[in-house]
Amino acid sequence: MSAEPDAPTNPIKHAVALARETIPPMHPAGRPFVLGGAAATLLLRRFSKRLGLLAGLGTLATAAFFREPRRVAPERPGLAVAAADGLVSLIEEAVPPPELGLPAQPRMRVSVFLSVFDVHVQRVPASGTVERVAYRPGKFLSADLDKASEDNERNSVLLRTEDGHELVVVQIAGLVARRIVCQVADGDKVAAGETYGLIRFGSRVDLYLPPGSTVLVSKGQRTIGGETPLAELPRTAG
Repeated sequence: MSAEPDAPTNPIKHAVALARETIPPMHPAGRPFVLGGAAATLLLRRFSKRLGLLAGLGTLATAAFFREPRRVAPERPGLAVAAADGLVSLIEEAVPPPELGLPAQPRMRVSVFLSVFDVHVQRVPASGTVERVAYRPGKFLSADLDKASEDNERNSVLLRTEDGHELVVVQIAGLVARRIVCQVADGDKVAAGETYGLIRFGSRVDLYLPPGSTVLVSKGQRTIGGETPLAELPRTAG
């Protein structure tokens, strides 16, 4: 007969552990904003409780925007998972960003649009090695427009998967977004589902797939970054 698990001896520690499991951690890029909001809240409360309340609510909203929930990537091999939480807005063939130096041949592209209410960290779509990172300044059109992929500010990552496939994931700034954060560099080893970047506030992420891939999502479907299977990659690298 198996032994029963030990009951928590300290109810306070148990409550803290439950809170940590329930409330997602915050991405480090959000700390300056939240600390600034907290300072403003304390300052405004001295003059007006109403202003202090509004500032406090704004600080909580900012903390929620920078949340980085724990995600578990599927164990099934040969998958490219969603790089972001959001709505699949486009599924079409397109040429990858020219700054990566890839052949100008169309590949299947799946675009995910992130509203200001979505989790805004980006996840690695498959385990492998970062071969190239390229940033390009640009416009700040609404990220749900077709031409945002070509005209907007963006940061592109070329990833070589463990099976030898090329994946291109592109962070695209949106109408409100004015900052793209990328935490990986050429040569980095990365694992599927781990956080590699952040866009604030409202944006889009494009994933370019190798030829022969099978898209597993539909336009209008919602994705969970690091968990939703976006495509099945070819069995052999081209």
